[in-house]
Amino acid sequence: MKQDRKSGDTKELGHIAEPLLKWYDRGRRILPWREEPTPYHVWISEIMLQQTRVEAVKPYYDRFLSELPDIRSLAEVDEERLLKLWEGLGYYNRARNLKKAAEVIVSEYGGGMPGAYEKLLKLPGIGSYTAGAIASIAFGQSVPAVDGNVLRILSRLRMDERDILNGKVKKAVEAELLEVMPKDRPGDFNQAMMELGAMVCVPNGMAKCEECPWGDFCQARTAGRVQEFPKKTPKKARKIEEKTILVIRDANLVALHKRPEKGLLAGMYEFPAMEGHATREEVIEHIRRQGLEPIRIRRLDDAKHIFSHKEWHMWGYAVRVDELTGMRGTTQGQELLFIDPAMTQKRYPIPSAFAVYARYLEMRRGMEIEEGFGEEKQKEDDKRKG
Repeated sequence: MKQDRKSGDTKELGHIAEPLLKWYDRGRRILPWREEPTPYHVWISEIMLQQTRVEAVKPYYDRFLSELPDIRSLAEVDEERLLKLWEGLGYYNRARNLKKAAEVIVSEYGGGMPGAYEKLLKLPGIGSYTAGAIASIAFGQSVPAVDGNVLRILSRLRMDERDILNGKVKKAVEAELLEVMPKDRPGDFNQAMMELGAMVCVPNGMAKCEECPWGDFCQARTAGRVQEFPKKTPKKARKIEEKTILVIRDANLVALHKRPEKGLLAGMYEFPAMEGHATREEVIEHIRRQGLEPIRIRRLDDAKHIFSHKEWHMWGYAVRVDELTGMRGTTQGQELLFIDPAMTQKRYPIPSAFAVYARYLEMRRGMEIEEGFGEEKQKEDDKRKG
């Protein structure tokens, strides 16, 4: 039985390209960015696909390109409009970096994406993987595009004991692939590797080894140890923060505030909130301290949103008040805004973290539930708080 390896071996990668490309040619997915692989299309799709599933990206991709069809339009778009187009994809710095990079491309390259890998790496928000994808797919350069999918499938192929979260390991794998990737089809090779990791050698659940073009010589499959690879350093536990989200509105307006320009969800809009999980009575008291009189209050669904380093566990309330313009105070140092709910659909980007509560704004006026609705849920909440 072969021993687990401590380092990569280029010899074992020399025969991966031919069966991989044959498999890819037979059944590759038809995706909009593959049908028109311009540098701009490849760039936008690769940034959107970071941390997001292909099927979820498709409608965002189409909407984004319909409004921002080229690099110059991206460079010139208002940031709030850009964030609204990005709403629901999360990781909003990705969108901001797209705009920053587009501005650089317009000012330094006349609006045309540079084709050199080294120049792509210098653009905001573009790392080695994205630069490799653009250079290989759009410009035909022999440059690897190594992400988590690629690291996983190669780790299983060779029973590679190296920690794939170690940056030095990624650089080593990039160098190993550079030696074996076909010079005539670098873009297809990179896309085939991504496809194999997304569709067959999947990260969660059972890998579909019987469909794998490398199945006959995959060491982890032969040893029956596929689920043991790749090797990763365990991540630290995320910090849990409890919040109570307040959707406060009168007959015409809803209260929002803009988050600070730096930090988590920078520059996005959100609903006023209270720290911790507040009871109905605590919410009413809080609203009255703001100079408002609650007319109706409804308990909304609980929600959880996971960031890379923390989790928000949220309770929510819809609070109908007599008149919002009498509301006093600020939230997290930011002035409150009173917005027509319809405008949140068009202009004000609300992060997907608050999707459960943003959906409430889509209810027709007059459909709010009278006071007393949700009392059973509130009683359960009160019991949980002791």
